[in-house]
Amino acid sequence: MAASDRAPEAPRRCGWASNPRQIAYHDREWGVPLHDDRRLFEFLLLEGAQAGLSWETILRKRESYRRAFSDFDPRRIARYDARRIARLLENPGIVRNRRKVAAAVNNARAFLQVQRECGSFDAYVWRFVGRRPRVYRRRSLREIPVHTPHARALSRDLRQRGFAFVGPTICYAFMQATGMVNDHLLTCFRREEILRTSG
Repeated sequence: MAASDRAPEAPRRCGWASNPRQIAYHDREWGVPLHDDRRLFEFLLLEGAQAGLSWETILRKRESYRRAFSDFDPRRIARYDARRIARLLENPGIVRNRRKVAAAVNNARAFLQVQRECGSFDAYVWRFVGRRPRVYRRRSLREIPVHTPHARALSRDLRQRGFAFVGPTICYAFMQATGMVNDHLLTCFRREEILRTSG
């Protein structure tokens, strides 16, 4: 077989991206610096919902979350009342945990307060990494910690502001997802792509 007839090699990815849904998320979103407040709120809500579950579960339910939670609009979610929360708890498309659903509504209200104080949630949250992505040099998934001092500082501050389901591990997952940290492995093709496009 001629070299030109061979199928192109699949790019090397982080080992956790093991099915088409995870691969699409890994290749398009994970670790890309994000500065849009509504999308930041989306990840805050989804990471809180993921607590104790797999991220695969949340990716499967993501579109249902989008429909159930007003396309992740914090202004609308902040107005949800007990009746709306009760309806959400009957929705099989989301994680029907009363504390997590209540936290999503509570966090929307706290999120709006941060926007009022800081101008945007983006301006607030990126301060915790000095306004630039922190780039790590991990060779294997085993080297990635469950949280860091930056995640602990963010968690502490969010809790003081009244947020719930924002422990250090959740905050670190949020920081990874939104590109506040680049935790793509050294062998992953996305690491350098993101570095090139995010400066």
